[in-house]
Amino acid sequence: MKKEMIVVLDFGGQYNQLIARRVRECNVYCEVHPYSMELDRLKAMNPRGIIFTGGPNSVYGEGAPLCEKELFELGIPILGICYGSQAMAYMLGGTVETAPVSEYGKTEVSVERGAAIFEGVSEQTICWMSHTDYISKAPEGFRVTAHTPVCPVAAMECPERGLYAVQFHPEVMHTREGMKMLSNFVFQICGCSGDWKMGSFVEDTIKSLRKKIGDGKVLCALSGGVDSSVAAVLLSKAIGKQLTCVFVDHGLLRKNEGDEVEAVFGPAGPYELNFIRVNAGERYYKKLAGVTEPEQKRKIIGEEFIRIFEEEARKIGAVDYLVQGTIYPDVIESGLGKSAVIKSHHNVGGLPDVVDFKEIIEPLRLLFKDEVRKAGLELGIPEYLVYRQPFPGPGLGIRIIGEVTAEKVRIVQEADAIYREEIAKAGLDRGLGQYFAALTNMRSVGVMGDYRTYDYAVALRAVNTSDFMTADASELPWKVLAVTANRIVNEVKGVNRVLYDLTSKPPGTVEFE
Repeated sequence: MKKEMIVVLDFGGQYNQLIARRVRECNVYCEVHPYSMELDRLKAMNPRGIIFTGGPNSVYGEGAPLCEKELFELGIPILGICYGSQAMAYMLGGTVETAPVSEYGKTEVSVERGAAIFEGVSEQTICWMSHTDYISKAPEGFRVTAHTPVCPVAAMECPERGLYAVQFHPEVMHTREGMKMLSNFVFQICGCSGDWKMGSFVEDTIKSLRKKIGDGKVLCALSGGVDSSVAAVLLSKAIGKQLTCVFVDHGLLRKNEGDEVEAVFGPAGPYELNFIRVNAGERYYKKLAGVTEPEQKRKIIGEEFIRIFEEEARKIGAVDYLVQGTIYPDVIESGLGKSAVIKSHHNVGGLPDVVDFKEIIEPLRLLFKDEVRKAGLELGIPEYLVYRQPFPGPGLGIRIIGEVTAEKVRIVQEADAIYREEIAKAGLDRGLGQYFAALTNMRSVGVMGDYRTYDYAVALRAVNTSDFMTADASELPWKVLAVTANRIVNEVKGVNRVLYDLTSKPPGTVEFE
């Protein structure tokens, strides 16, 4: 696909992916690469612009990450952000030193009229600062375009060379007019037209897959999650019956989920592919009998999935390609020269020992999660699958504290279904990061219909998070929690108490085990 591109060079900043996301929100394709990438490779990509990220280092410190100086002579517009701005200043003869006063958080910045980055931006604007060093003197040929009372060079530019820098972070939402600044760089300075459209991506991907695969056979492990579902549909649109999807229902899915997946991808669904569903619930329950240690449960569930997949793969015979739903955050390079571990066939769990194939196909490896969802909608996948809540591989096995039994699975499935239904009724389903019901191993005394009960306690969890590295407990409306709790106690046999988990991550985790 012929596309305009902005390259983000990462100097170790925590917002590297967020910068790429913001550029893509302008409908311009963007990739993240380490600051140390070879100059020839960068030139071959023919980017319209380059963005330097922030980072934790001091430019004058020993071993500080610095790019090749020739980068500034390529004639490609460059925007330096935070550490990236300091690196630009330092390498081009400016002065960077420890700031007399560090700036953190929302800061009022005064911007100069006529500066390209600040076209249409208020003269006084709120920006997100996070720095202990600052540029005390801009390099020769640069004009200072913004300042704060304690930061003399909050932004600078040298339009003749296409070089721009800001000390703050325009990519974070706390910078009020940050998207306007990034749009100015992408469109006004780099001259992009914004033709990165999801419809074009889907159409071009289907064409390229059809050309690549030819008459080959393709195998896909389908979980029903958004990534594997979108990957499977892309392949089915490209090659139809040459694709075989194996869906292992381990009996630890949410209520009705196995049937929902089969309704979409099975024989009665709209897609022309070979669909194999393996109902392995009883097999899993036997393997998990008496097991209470969380890590052991995970290993048993993962190992058994591999064994079942192997059995089905043997029946199919040799295939040419294996499909994985790898997405961009899985493959993105870290920026300090240490590449992230890219999902390989070994991470699928030893499948190559059984399945003989030429190559792995990862049709989504250029997309972020929200872009995968957009692709899913373009492909006509039902919204309930596209916006499916994140679900761990071991499924309800790690949302049941202690031993996993068919009865416990029933309880947590029914409680979770009620919880999700009430969240959706209240219109909260799209605003939460993740929410689910878990079954504790605690039993307590209760009274129901004048009779003493001794039943389980269900715990409800809801968190807000942008990256799942940290998370805060959601403040759900009391009425929603009260109705949910009342329904669970009344409708789910074996439960007489409902709890709400207020723990953040850290110290807790999103899941219970």
